[in-house]
Amino acid sequence: MKDGLPGSLLFACTHNAVRSPMAEALARRLYGQAAYIESVGVHRSDLDRFAAAVLDEIGIDSQAYRSKSFDDIEPSSFDLIVSLSPEAHHSALEFTRSTATDVEYWPIPDPSVVEGTRETRLDAYRGVRDMILTRLKVRFGVPSGPTL
Repeated sequence: MKDGLPGSLLFACTHNAVRSPMAEALARRLYGQAAYIESVGVHRSDLDRFAAAVLDEIGIDSQAYRSKSFDDIEPSSFDLIVSLSPEAHHSALEFTRSTATDVEYWPIPDPSVVEGTRETRLDAYRGVRDMILTRLKVRFGVPSGPTL
């Protein structure tokens, strides 16, 4: 699975609260008609309010989002797992040891560690959102039709 969009794609991060839900939401917006897309975390946590806010800024409603962990899914259900944190990458490799699922590591910084004003923190989340969006388009291509 080196090039192109896989039929099923899983994003993973540490808590399934910031990076992987953003990646899932962005990928669904771009490729939702062409692939099955989910996200998980090594641990489950509620969607981060800043992550929800920066998705909302670009017209993605995250109200229905529900956090999942690796325990909630079957590894063989996915063609590719993209891990977004070191802990998630380790878990993804363990999780897929006996499957044909490919794993890629995209080192995406955790914006939740940024301190400061609300605007400073939102800027960090916007930067991560935009970084993920760029990485998606470079890795899987820009879909035809309306995009972000």
